[in-house]
Amino acid sequence: MTDRKPKLTVPDLAKKKAAGERLSMVAIADYMTASWAYRAGIDIVGVGDSMGMTMYGHENTLECTVEQMIDHTKAVRRGAPDTFCITAMPYGSYATEEIAVVNALRMMKESGTDALKLQGGRDKFSIIKAVADAGVPIMGHVGLIPHQVHRMGGFKTQGRTASAALEIIDNARAIEQAGGIGMEIEAVPREVGKAVDDAVSIFTFSIGAGSSATGQLLNAYDLIGSFDTFKPKFAKRYGNVNEVATKALAAYVADVAAGAFPDDEHSYGMDPDEAAALAAALEEES
Repeated sequence: MTDRKPKLTVPDLAKKKAAGERLSMVAIADYMTASWAYRAGIDIVGVGDSMGMTMYGHENTLECTVEQMIDHTKAVRRGAPDTFCITAMPYGSYATEEIAVVNALRMMKESGTDALKLQGGRDKFSIIKAVADAGVPIMGHVGLIPHQVHRMGGFKTQGRTASAALEIIDNARAIEQAGGIGMEIEAVPREVGKAVDDAVSIFTFSIGAGSSATGQLLNAYDLIGSFDTFKPKFAKRYGNVNEVATKALAAYVADVAAGAFPDDEHSYGMDPDEAAALAAALEEES
């Protein structure tokens, strides 16, 4: 177990960016995995609506609700109580300034998270500003925007041309100008990821955007190998929980079928005198 580091704060994120330090972040949606991350010394946990795919089997992130994000954040909080937590605002929860502020305040109050994140940049300027002005630490999201998966024609790398890259950089600057405390940079060439990070003074975290950001983000379920429906190019597998779990369950099936489980080691027994008394009583009944 890694020695626990002091819990990060919002001002710490800006200091880490200025100092050029690198932080680890994982997306998690359940208590058990959060407790593993906590013991491992992960710097930041993100409760993302990617849980719609990893936890609920949806084909994208659009079906997650505010209630789900709150409940899953509570579970992650219990597993990683002293780790900085960022919770994603789900699709539709920030459609207008008024809706965004109401939902953001509710999520901060009920979930126990430290900050929220919504997807977008220049196009969400007024919404980011409204949430920030309401006193909520809010982050943006540039590059691949999962909430725009249908408009983008799928989960595709963004910023491959100079003009597209400049638009992403402009979105990043807009997030900072609107009062955002940071942003996620997703699925862009590493050159674009660096340009985005260089363009702003606020904290950035990369998921498939190269190594220049302050934080590196991976989905924990990709990282440990428990989610294997598909593997993004940027996801590095550090373990294979899926294989271990499947083998364990298959061994259980075989033991049950063969009558090898449960054995005496995994069963409770009676005091011999009580067992004899029970047998005698049953004999009398028959």
